[in-house]
Amino acid sequence: MKGALLVTALATTATLAACEVGPNYRRPATPTPGAFKEAEGWTPANPSDAADRADWWTIFGDPVLNDLEQRVAVSNQNLAAAEAAYRVAHATVAEQRAALFPTVSLNGSASVSGSGGGSGGGGGGGTGTGTVTPPSAHGGTTQSYRLELGATWEPDLWGRVRRTIEQAKANAQASAADLANARLSAQTELAADYISLRQLDEEKRILDATVDADGRSLTVTRNKYAAGVVSRADVRQAETQLDNAKGDDTDLVQQRAKLEHAIAILTGRTPEEVTIAPAPWTLKPVDIPPSLPSTLLERRPDIAAAERRAAAASANVGIQTSAYFPSLDLSGSGGVAASNIGKLFSASSTFWTLGASVAETIFDAGARHARVAEARASFDEAVANYRQSVLGAFGQVEDNLAAQRVLAAEQVDRQAAYVAAADALRIVENQYRAGTVDYTSVVVAQTAALGAQRTELGLEASRLTTTVDLIAALGGGWKQGEDSPPP
Repeated sequence: MKGALLVTALATTATLAACEVGPNYRRPATPTPGAFKEAEGWTPANPSDAADRADWWTIFGDPVLNDLEQRVAVSNQNLAAAEAAYRVAHATVAEQRAALFPTVSLNGSASVSGSGGGSGGGGGGGTGTGTVTPPSAHGGTTQSYRLELGATWEPDLWGRVRRTIEQAKANAQASAADLANARLSAQTELAADYISLRQLDEEKRILDATVDADGRSLTVTRNKYAAGVVSRADVRQAETQLDNAKGDDTDLVQQRAKLEHAIAILTGRTPEEVTIAPAPWTLKPVDIPPSLPSTLLERRPDIAAAERRAAAASANVGIQTSAYFPSLDLSGSGGVAASNIGKLFSASSTFWTLGASVAETIFDAGARHARVAEARASFDEAVANYRQSVLGAFGQVEDNLAAQRVLAAEQVDRQAAYVAAADALRIVENQYRAGTVDYTSVVVAQTAALGAQRTELGLEASRLTTTVDLIAALGGGWKQGEDSPPP
C-alpha cells in the first residue's frame, strides 16, 4: 500500500514537472529586404566565394598578412578573455542542469562516551565533616555507530530549473557569438592596420623618389644661378621644396612605427618582438559579392549574440513567473545504526525516513509582480536591441557596397588626374631647363603631381579597407556551429 502511494506521488510529481510557466520563445520578427539596394547587378554568392571563406584575408594574396592573421587567433589577449568568458558560460549550463537531479549525501559517525564511579573519604576533627560516594551503578562505556545515506530533491514542477537551463544555454550561445565577433573585429582591425602600413611604405617610396628629383632640381637651379641665369630666389625655392619633401618623408617613419606597434599588440606580442620589413605595394581591391540579406541573421556573430540574449531574457520571464507557484521539497534517508560495530549491518540496525514539504509565499508586497514586470521589460529591451542590430547590419552592408561602387568610379578619375599632373610636371621641368618659365611654375607642378599620386594611392587603400569592412559587415568567415543559435 505504501509502495503504491509512493509510486502515485512520484507519477504525479513527474506529470507536474512537465509544466513550464512563462512564454515559449520565438525568434522576434525583423524587417528583412529581399536584396541590397546598392548591389545592382549582384548575383548570389556561391559557397566558394571569397566572402564565404573562414580565412577571408587570403583573398589579398599577401603571405605576411596571412601569417599575422593566424597569430591573432592564437595570441590576442582580448580573444583569450572572450574565450574564457565562453568557458564560464558553458560551465554554467552544466551547473544549472545539475539542479534537475537529486542531491545525495553520505554521512557516517562514530562516538564513544563513558562515565565511572569513584570513592572518596574524608575526616577531620573539630568542625570538619566528610562524605563517601559509592561507585556509580551506571558507570561504563557507551558506543554509537551510524552510517546514513540521504537524498533531497526539489522537483521542477513549474519549469523554473528548465527555464534557468534554457537561459544559461542561450547565454552560452551568445558568449560563443561574442567570441566569434571579437575574433572578427581583431582580424579586420589587423587587416586595416596592415593596409595602412603598406600604404605608408608606398608613400615613402614615392617621397624618396620625390626627394631624389628635388635634389636634382636643386642642383640644376644652383648651376643656373651660378651662370647668372636665375635669381637667388629660385635657389631658395628649390631648397624649400627639397626640405619639405624630406620632412614629409621622415614623418612617415613615425606613422609607420605606430602601425607596426599596433599590429604587434593585436598579435599578442610586444612591439620589440615584431618587425615588418618594408615591401612594395602589391595589394589590389577585390570585389566581394554580398549574399542574401536574410543570411546576415545567420552569419553575423553580433546579430546572433543579440538574438540569443533575447532568448535568455524570455527564459527569465518564466523563471520569475514560477515564483507565483508553490515549491515542493522531497527528502529521504536510510542507513544503519548500532551500539556495537559488529552489529552495524544487521537487519535490526537499519532505519529509514521519507519526508515532503510544500512552501508558498502568501504575501511579499508585490515583489514577485515587480520581478516579472522587470523580466518582461528586459525581454522587450533585448528584442529592440536585436532588431536594431539587424537594421544596423543592413546599413553597414549598404554603406560599404555604395563605397565600393563610388570609390571604384572615383579611382578612374584620380588616375587620369595623376597622369595629367605627371605630364604637366615633365613639360614644366623641360621649360624650366630651357629658361622659358621660372622655378615657381616647377614648384606648382611638382606639388600637383605629388598630391595627385598620393591621392590615388590613398583612394586605392580606401577601396581595400572598404573591402575589409564589407567582409566584416557580411559576417566574415563565421558560421553557426553547435553552440550557436539554430537557423
